[in-house]
Order: sequence, then structure tokens, then C-alpha cells
Amino acid sequence: QVQLVESGGGLVQPGGSLRLSCAASGSIFSINEMAWYRQAPGKERDLVARISRYGITKYADSVKGRFTISRDNVKNTVYLQMNSLNFADTAVYYCNKIGAGEYDYWGQGTQVTVSS
Repeated sequence: QVQLVESGGGLVQPGGSLRLSCAASGSIFSINEMAWYRQAPGKERDLVARISRYGITKYADSVKGRFTISRDNVKNTVYLQMNSLNFADTAVYYCNKIGAGEYDYWGQGTQVTVSS
């Protein structure tokens, strides 16, 4: 059974930091490259960062140098450290395997709001 539970979001001022966590079921975590996505109001869900099983990472240009994705293969958990947050980072953040589409299972996400 696939399960994804995101947490760690909240309200933060511009320039602040948050660390998101995603607890994933073994069936999806152990065989897949994992990723963080985000969806802002009225926009499509976008890929933010991705990490392979072996720790190779890649980032969207908009977050490069500010966000860091990591994973704990023992705890089946993916993290997203977000620094220097700005208004454009406001969105609901989701984790999932790479290539997940609208017909795949998605967790509830975690809301990140950057506001002064």
C-alpha cells in the first residue's frame, strides 16, 4: 500500500527557512527516484527537486542554491531544506516518485506560506 505523509510546512517571513519531511511507504521509496513538487494557487504542480536512490540531486532553476533535497533510506523519508524563502515559494508541497501523474496516489501535501 502506497503512503506518503508530508509535514513541516508553515508560515514564514521572507528570507526564512523551513524543513519539510515526507514519510514514504517502502514500496514507493525503495525502488524510485523521489522528488518534491509544489502547487501554487491557480497553477499546475511543478517539480522542485529530485533525488536518486544513490543521492544524486537535481533542482529547478527557481530554487537552485536555496533548497536542498536529501533522503534517509533507512527511515524511508525524504527531506527538503528550504532557505531564503520568498513569496514565490508559497505553495502546497508534495513528495512522490519521479514521473508521478494525476492518476497516481498523492499525499495531502504540506502548506508553505511566505508572508510578511
